[in-house]
Amino acid sequence: MKSKRHARTNRRKSPGGFITLRSALLAFAVTFGVASTALTGCSPTTKAPAAPVQATPAPAAAGAQFSACRQHFPGGSPPAVAAAEPAALCFDAFAVLYSGRSKTPVYVVERLTAASVAAAQGIPRSDRFYEEARLPSRWRATLDHYRNSGYDRGHTAPAGDMPNATAKAQSFSLANMVPQHPTLNQKAWNQAEQATRKYAARAGGDVYVYTGPSFGTATPPTIGAGKVWVPAATWKVVYVPSEQRSWAYWMSNDDGPHSLKPIDYRAFVARGGPDLLANVAH
Repeated sequence: MKSKRHARTNRRKSPGGFITLRSALLAFAVTFGVASTALTGCSPTTKAPAAPVQATPAPAAAGAQFSACRQHFPGGSPPAVAAAEPAALCFDAFAVLYSGRSKTPVYVVERLTAASVAAAQGIPRSDRFYEEARLPSRWRATLDHYRNSGYDRGHTAPAGDMPNATAKAQSFSLANMVPQHPTLNQKAWNQAEQATRKYAARAGGDVYVYTGPSFGTATPPTIGAGKVWVPAATWKVVYVPSEQRSWAYWMSNDDGPHSLKPIDYRAFVARGGPDLLANVAH
């Protein structure tokens, strides 16, 4: 995201002595801190499939506000989760608290229903991964960072959950990815995603799903020139408000073996997972 910058703008006047429209727009952008990505959209080399709703700064200690997409959160209330160099990103069917330091999500959140799961079936994957142009360049994970790394670009909000073609295309933003071991990504993790969808398909109401990485150390391994952090584990928290019930999956980021047995939410927090449900009954 952006910090306030103060710059002196050289104003070129027209023959009549008035500031040109271009100069006025540039002066407005500098004065009010409008990011260049907000003005130009995606870079020419990495075109996003659609412009998601919002990217806003997020206070590191208080969590993100996500004013444009609170419907993705239980009770419309984002949790207070600390993040280094945080950015709040809204997409059509999910939201991401992103860290510019790790160049990965801190968490993503989705709201699943029986209807959304049914709508997601049969929508083809685009498999068009793209760099998130709403983020400052120094914070972005890039396609080159993952290339020949030995890790998959592992979705946190799964493409298989997306209820329409636009949302599915948006799920391929690298802001929604973590470096994930291919065996984990393609086997046990995929099974956990399918199990979550099956539960949501037969549930009587909303099912909220948080997903994210656990790095396990202050100096995790990295990939690429941009030093994208590699998680020690990835996790998924499922919360059902109508039942005040929650559980989690926690899997080491390696070739396994991996257990599909869920763990209690308290055990998830004890392992170092963020307390995502502190402000809701569970």
